[in-house]
Amino acid sequence: MHRAERPFCMKVSGAAAAVALACAMASGPARAACTQPVYLTFDTGHMGVAPLIDRVLDQAQVKATFFLANERTQPVGERPSGTSLDDHWAPWWKALARKGHDFGSHTWDHGIYRGMVEGQFKLVPTAGPNPGKPVLLDAQAYCAELARPAQRFEQMTGQRMRAIFRAPGGKTSPALLAAVQRCGWHHVPWTDAGFLGDELPSDRYPNDRLLKQALQRVRAGDILLAHLGIWSRQDAWAPAVLQPLIQGLKAKGLCFATLRDHPQYRMVGPVPSP
Repeated sequence: MHRAERPFCMKVSGAAAAVALACAMASGPARAACTQPVYLTFDTGHMGVAPLIDRVLDQAQVKATFFLANERTQPVGERPSGTSLDDHWAPWWKALARKGHDFGSHTWDHGIYRGMVEGQFKLVPTAGPNPGKPVLLDAQAYCAELARPAQRFEQMTGQRMRAIFRAPGGKTSPALLAAVQRCGWHHVPWTDAGFLGDELPSDRYPNDRLLKQALQRVRAGDILLAHLGIWSRQDAWAPAVLQPLIQGLKAKGLCFATLRDHPQYRMVGPVPSP
């Protein structure tokens, strides 16, 4: 994990011993290494719970990985309805990036893969100008679709996104994965136990059931999936589950890391240049 640098302290003796002691106390104990990590990830959504998620992560001192798409949003505080990567949300993403979280692409229009048609990828977007209308993209166009959130992220934050992405709905194919690998991208699914269920109907999957299930199933190494708001879920997951989930997993001896520390994704560099 990335750790804050400790103040540099020279070795001293005699009359300077008090200064050395003060410097050592300021440095404080080194943070324990994260040896049983889980990897908390969030895909964008309606953003209604995004500020709450940010506060919970801050309070718990947890870093997460966020996958960005330009999705339709609810009004949140002084922000009007719009899209998750618009100018109203840009300061929020910039602040999040400064805190040391990790970021990847979730495609621009949140296009869900639905198969191949004459050698092209058929996607059904849930965002953008024509939600629900299938589109066909060749490999180059799909890679451009991945690059758009990365370009917008750099505009908003001044930081480059790493070349990791999550396909909307987790839907891929061997042909799609091969195509994106050729243009430098790496797909990040979630693990079975890491599916936290925040997109399931709340009448059938209430929050207390989802919390109990996660605390029973999640193990070290799992990649956890949640969202920054789900339109179809009536009883929002994050306000009821996120904080006790973090506390409960920590109580089991687990710790949290971003995908920068995952053995499969730690070596992935910035997005390819256009």
